Amino acid sequence: MPHAEMFEQLLFYLMPVAVLFLEGYCLYRFAEPFMVKKRAALSAALSYLLVMCILYAIPFYLHYYIAYIAGNLAAFFVLCIMDGRNYRQKVFIVATCLSVGRFASVMAEIVYDNLYEFILTYARGMDDYLNTYVDVAIYIGVCVIYLILDYMILYAGMKIILKVYKEKYADMKKSELFISVIPSFTGITGYWIMCYYRNFYIRENGSNADVYDVLTLLYCLVSVITIIAVAVLYQSIRSRKEDDMHISLLAAQIDSMRRHFESVEGLYRDIRGIRHDMAAHVITLERLYAGDKASEAKDYLAGLKAELSNMSGDIKSGNPVTDVILKEIKNEADKRNINFSSEFYFPEDSSINAFDISIILNNALQNAMESIIRSISVKSAGNNVLDSNPYISVSSYRRNNAYMIEIRNSYLGTLQWNTDSGLPVTSKDDAGCHGYGLSNIRRVAHKYSGDIDISAEDGEFCLCIMLMTVG
Repeated sequence: MPHAEMFEQLLFYLMPVAVLFLEGYCLYRFAEPFMVKKRAALSAALSYLLVMCILYAIPFYLHYYIAYIAGNLAAFFVLCIMDGRNYRQKVFIVATCLSVGRFASVMAEIVYDNLYEFILTYARGMDDYLNTYVDVAIYIGVCVIYLILDYMILYAGMKIILKVYKEKYADMKKSELFISVIPSFTGITGYWIMCYYRNFYIRENGSNADVYDVLTLLYCLVSVITIIAVAVLYQSIRSRKEDDMHISLLAAQIDSMRRHFESVEGLYRDIRGIRHDMAAHVITLERLYAGDKASEAKDYLAGLKAELSNMSGDIKSGNPVTDVILKEIKNEADKRNINFSSEFYFPEDSSINAFDISIILNNALQNAMESIIRSISVKSAGNNVLDSNPYISVSSYRRNNAYMIEIRNSYLGTLQWNTDSGLPVTSKDDAGCHGYGLSNIRRVAHKYSGDIDISAEDGEFCLCIMLMTVG
């Protein structure tokens, strides 16, 4: 029956193409969460599929190992071109897809071969009932089982890795890349060695031994589990590192608070000194006026006022701790010709702790200052764009039980969002040691049943913090 045989032959040639589509789809789903530009993942998957289909269709023989390496290299280069950052992580993505994809295909193929052989062996004992159409139906059914197994193993492996891989936008260091890809490369190398000895055994004995299939199946399964386990271990180590970083940041904030309190204590000592000398100042002024030395008295009084003003400053937020923080930022802004304005007032009659407010102000204002310093001169479309009027403003107000803090600053960049945390990705070079300021602010907001809102438009970055108060 030529039609059935032609259909079976056509299915035989289309099966590898269907597998390539499955692998391309899984590559897309795996790479997408890591990409800032989501189109990069789709383009990489399409480039992989195109290269593999071309290599499959060429008339001369090309070893499938070389074909898979070529297809994954094409995907890697497209990812790098369309999402030009974190290249080490892209090596991890492609290496993981290559290895898990190969292991999934091999495991599905072993099940496919043995199942097909078992069904045909059983069916040949029923010659009266067996015909070409039944043979084709068996082949189709086994092919469907193969595709389902291949997809389930590959997709499940990728899904587990994505689930445990939390910081998808964090830069991957060389040591982290080495640890992450070692299981993939050693697994693939071991599989190639096993294939070599398997082929050697077949040439020597004329058939394959079932033990090789069992060992290969176990090896591929253990290799996939190892890749997943290393990803879990890597994320666990990174999570502990982040916890240590949070502890270090908290210690730094406590040290900063200690310095603020020391500054406040120094201010109070100066004020006590002024109060101690006030009687002498009053007597001096009385003698100057009694001696008709009004001009000297005015000069003396002006100097006294200037000294008092220098000590108290022009920042009066209602709390000495927040006064010191705002004054330090203002002094730094004045040195850098950055316009700083403050309409911040501490809610004295509320349940909000000054230490928590200091965490918010420290992190938010330092982020604003560092952002302006980086964006005073940036390149846009090949030209220098200068922020001619950099500014920072901080304000606060009450709406019933909601206490709102707004920090605004001039901003020339564009925000890239971390889909896991819902916060902007840090633009600092050492992302592993930065990017915790906003998470600390949000942690304080959640403590008071509030939250934060972030926006960047019309050349301005705005951070709004809501805290729910009692009192």
